[in-house]
Amino acid sequence: MKSLRIGDLEARLPIIQGGMGVAVSLSGLASAVANEGGIGIISSASIGMLIPNFSKDFRGANKTALREEIRKAKEKTNGIIGVNIMVALSDYEDHLTVAIEEKADLIISGAGLPIHIPDSVIKDKKENNRTKFLPIVSSGKAAGLIFRYWASHYGVIPDAVVVEGPKAGGHLGYKKTQIEDPDYMLENIIPAVIESVKPFEEQFGKQIPVIAAGGIYTGADMYRLMKLGASGVQIGTRLVPTFECDASNEFKETYVNSRPEDIVLINSPVGLPGRAINNNFLKDVSAGKRNPVNCPWKCLKTCDYKKAPYCISLALINAAKGKLKNGFVFAGSNAYRTKKIQSVKAVFHEMIAEYELFKLKENTQKLQKGVHLLRVKETMPGLAS
Repeated sequence: MKSLRIGDLEARLPIIQGGMGVAVSLSGLASAVANEGGIGIISSASIGMLIPNFSKDFRGANKTALREEIRKAKEKTNGIIGVNIMVALSDYEDHLTVAIEEKADLIISGAGLPIHIPDSVIKDKKENNRTKFLPIVSSGKAAGLIFRYWASHYGVIPDAVVVEGPKAGGHLGYKKTQIEDPDYMLENIIPAVIESVKPFEEQFGKQIPVIAAGGIYTGADMYRLMKLGASGVQIGTRLVPTFECDASNEFKETYVNSRPEDIVLINSPVGLPGRAINNNFLKDVSAGKRNPVNCPWKCLKTCDYKKAPYCISLALINAAKGKLKNGFVFAGSNAYRTKKIQSVKAVFHEMIAEYELFKLKENTQKLQKGVHLLRVKETMPGLAS
C-alpha cells in the first residue's frame, strides 16, 4: 500500500480520517489516527459548544475551542493533524486563521465551494505553504472552478482535492435526485476530477493528489478506488465506533445497533440533504413537530433559524454527548455494517488486510487468465499473438 504525499507531508497510510461534527472528531480521534500512520482531522463545526456558557460569545468560543483541540492533538502525536472547516460557517475565516496560526498540517474545506479565502491563507501559501489546503468537491467541474479561480486571483492553487461521493454521511453536496443516480457515483466522478486538475499540475509544476471519499468502508473499497487513480481515501463512518472517537458510547452504539433500513436521508435545516440514522427525534421532525429554536449565534450562513424545525448544531452536540432524545446521529451509507466498538489500530489492521487480500485475489485472477491464454496458444500454434 503506497503512502500518501501532499506536498512535503507524507502519511504512511493513504487514509485521511473524515472531519465529523459536532464534537465527534476532536483531538482524541485525530491523534489516534495520526499515531497509526493516517491523517487525523479535527472538525471545527460548532466546536465552541465545548466551552461552558458558549452562547455569551459563540464566535470567541469557537476560536478558543479550536485552538485547544489542535494543541491537544499535537501533544498526543507527532503525526499529521488537520482541521475540517465548513465553508458554510458564519465565522469560516476565523477558523481558517486559527488553524494556520496553530500550524495545523492541513485544512479540508467543504459544505460550499472554498473559492474566496482570507489573506491569512494566501500569505501562508505564498510564503511557506506550511498548512496545506484541500477543497472538497462533488464533480470535476467544481474542482476546475476552484483551481481556475485560485490560479487567476491568488497565483496559488490548493495542494490536493477531496472528491466526495453521495454515499457519505452528514450533509451531502448533491440534490436528492442525484444521490441514487449512477452518473454521480464516486467511481464515475474520480476520473473527471483527476482530469480537471491535470492542467494545474503542469502549470504549477506540482502533483495534486485526488482523495476519494464517501461510502468507503473496506480495504477492498480502497483498492478499487486507488486503481482508478485516487492517491488515497477519506473515511469517517468506520472510525466512529472506535474507543478513541470523541463522541459518547451512546452515539457509537447507535452505529452498532443500526440496520440497513435505519440509514435515511433527511432534509437539513441548512438547506442540504443529509444521511443519518433514524430515531425518534427525526421521526418527530418528519411528523411536523417543531423544537423551539433559540439561536445564540447564526453558526451557518444558510440556516434560516426562524423557520427551522430544530437547531441542528444543538441536536448534533446533544447526540455527541449521548442525549439522543434531543438529537440524532449522522452516518454514512455503510454504518449498519458496524458490529462492535474497537480501537483505531484494529480498524486499520483490518482495512490493510482487506486491501491486500483483494489485491491478491485480483492478481491471482490475472495470472489464471494469463495461464489459460498461454495454454490456448500452445494448443493452437497458428493463433496470432
